[in-house]
Amino acid sequence: MLWIKSLHIVFIASWFAGLFYLPRIFVNLAMVAPESISERERLLLMARKLFRFSTILAIPALVFGAWLWWVYGIGRAPGSGWMHAKLALVLLVIGYHHACGRLLRVFEGGSNQRSHRWYRWFNEVPVLLLLGIVILVVVKPF
Repeated sequence: MLWIKSLHIVFIASWFAGLFYLPRIFVNLAMVAPESISERERLLLMARKLFRFSTILAIPALVFGAWLWWVYGIGRAPGSGWMHAKLALVLLVIGYHHACGRLLRVFEGGSNQRSHRWYRWFNEVPVLLLLGIVILVVVKPF
């Protein structure tokens, strides 16, 4: 079980690294001057590659987490309400990941209407989600 738990943690950390940095690229894209085509294309290439890589990392993170739950029963014992809350936050993380993909397509289409300030705030969401998940898993408050 410890091997699976270790792999789950490594893939979660890797996935979140992408979720932390991709919106930062969006901040930079929102600040690019319209005449700076090469800078825009370079940032779009970076964002595409990071989104693809993050998506690939999300899959084993979720698979190993499901394995811990189904096979080893982590979070299935009575009084494991923390796991329900954690799974709700995980669903929000998956939604955030999909939102990043949607925003990337908006930038690729050249139709972004949001400011760099909006993306700076958007960039803080995965930090709050990860904080909530870690507190639930470690503290198990309910």
